[in-house]
Amino acid sequence: MRRLLLTAATTTAAALTLAACGTTEPAADSSKKKTSEAISLTDSTGAKVELDSPAKKVVATEWNEVESLITLGVDPVGVADVKGYKTWDTAVPLKNEPKDIGTRGEPSMDTIASLSPDLIVASSDLPDAAVKQLRKIAPVLEIKSADASDQVGQMFKNLDLIAEATGTTDKAATARKNFEAKVAEGEKALADAKLDGTDIAFADGYVTSNQVSLRPYTSGSLIGAVNERLGLKNAWKVKGDPAYGLGTTDVEGLTALPKDVRFAYIGNDDDKSSNPFSGQLKKNAVWTSLPFVKADRVHRLPDGIWMFGGPESMEAYIDALVDALTK
Repeated sequence: MRRLLLTAATTTAAALTLAACGTTEPAADSSKKKTSEAISLTDSTGAKVELDSPAKKVVATEWNEVESLITLGVDPVGVADVKGYKTWDTAVPLKNEPKDIGTRGEPSMDTIASLSPDLIVASSDLPDAAVKQLRKIAPVLEIKSADASDQVGQMFKNLDLIAEATGTTDKAATARKNFEAKVAEGEKALADAKLDGTDIAFADGYVTSNQVSLRPYTSGSLIGAVNERLGLKNAWKVKGDPAYGLGTTDVEGLTALPKDVRFAYIGNDDDKSSNPFSGQLKKNAVWTSLPFVKADRVHRLPDGIWMFGGPESMEAYIDALVDALTK
């Protein structure tokens, strides 16, 4: 599931055919109401988005957008890969039963059209052709999914933008306040335990055709940025990609980490390919010889914390990490 984040989505298949909609003359009162509630904003691509009123029927094509909507008290009517979201983001669970609109990389235009949304929140990871088709269905608010130069800032830009479109800016302000309070709480707990400045290496991994691949979360990743806000030091020296700040390595690459590093990861029991650390690597001679493995400084954090999510996922991550490191 997570690997889709970096995989170019395939071009959406058939062009959408939409039935022309009739129009009716609005009554004087309703016209006045629309004017007073009308919203005009600019999305992450610079495109203008015009709404008659705060969006209520919202479709989201990426999980971080879904999480933002839930945080803002807006239950999306359509979500990409509902089963995957329920597997990977139990920290911020769905509160309704949205329609599954297909995969995150290739949403179903017909399914989205059938929902008659008044707003589609679309990831910048979608191909332009797909976004063009979405615009034929409803107003589209494009969201820049990630920015390795400032992941936390991008996370809140996205939340604020969605809040403007849904009339929930008060909830966005509360979410920001809660996140900052959690960071301060975590930073203090680690400092009290004399763990500030500790080297940490967070990673995930997956197994394909019995081959193990590992993804270091560099300082440019969202997890990496949160770790540094907590006063920890990112131990990875590999280069991350410019969007998500993720690197690539293999088990031999772990030998470059400091001997006393704390190693943390998140896998998922419902995706057996996602946890090589307690699977294929358990008997690997390189893995078992690593100093931090021998010293039992490998921390598996709870399943269901989405590493690319919003402030609530990051708050769950902080709780889990602080708990693991201070035990």
